Amino acid sequence: MNPLLFALFIQASETTAQGPLSRLQNGPPLSTFMTLSFLLFILGVAGVLTRRNIIIIFMSIELILNAVNLNMIAFSRYYQLAGGGNIYTGQIFTIFIIVVAAAEAAIGLGIVIAMYRNRETVKIDEIDLLKW
Repeated sequence: MNPLLFALFIQASETTAQGPLSRLQNGPPLSTFMTLSFLLFILGVAGVLTRRNIIIIFMSIELILNAVNLNMIAFSRYYQLAGGGNIYTGQIFTIFIIVVAAAEAAIGLGIVIAMYRNRETVKIDEIDLLKW
């Protein structure tokens, strides 16, 4: 088993029953969600920076957006359990991000299909339509 995943499982099994967050005894701590979100974000950034296939780049952008969504939901949950004000702020922003990601995927894939019909490739290096 991967040592990082093992550490995440150990950290998730610990309880954080201190202070106003005493209701979180059954759930994992906030740091678990932040660690998972950080790993998703880094994986997405690495995919955007290293890949040449535009479909893989779109999938990496979706990973980045999902990492942001995970952070929003986690912070919203812990803010709610701590007795914060508006409890649905994270969920509302997450829905907006999902809608924007769906629009980005639809428009992006339409552009990719058009470029593939013209150039017969989806590799970033070989698409030089806008070069002089």
